[in-house]
Amino acid sequence: MHSVETKCVLVIDENLPLGLIANTAAILGVTLGKEAPEIVGEDVADLSGVEHAGIVKNPIPILKGDTGLLHQLRDKTITDKFSDLTVVDFSNAAQSCKTYEEYIAKLQEKSKSDYQYYGLGIYGEKKKVNRLTGSLALLR
Repeated sequence: MHSVETKCVLVIDENLPLGLIANTAAILGVTLGKEAPEIVGEDVADLSGVEHAGIVKNPIPILKGDTGLLHQLRDKTITDKFSDLTVVDFSNAAQSCKTYEEYIAKLQEKSKSDYQYYGLGIYGEKKKVNRLTGSLALLR
């Protein structure tokens, strides 16, 4: 079977405070690990026998964007052309909730145009991910 080269990126609003950028990256990473477990390697024992949990197999660049760009990217990822990509998002709707039940209720009451994306995690065929994000700079 032909193996397709894959890529994973995070695109985060560079205008967020540092703590919220870190929180967004952490949440996107955990969710991507759930949605695409094949990106995580197997556990490894070191020379002294200590087990270390598997980490991602490939680097995950963290790219910078802004609110407008994140909405544009999210809109593109729901088109047929990019529907095979795994896409996770984190928004002010999620960040403002104290419980997951509150998050569910909030999302079910709002349209995607009603909230601000803080970040997106995008994983899938490398060519498609690059087509969406290849011109974006690293968040530093």
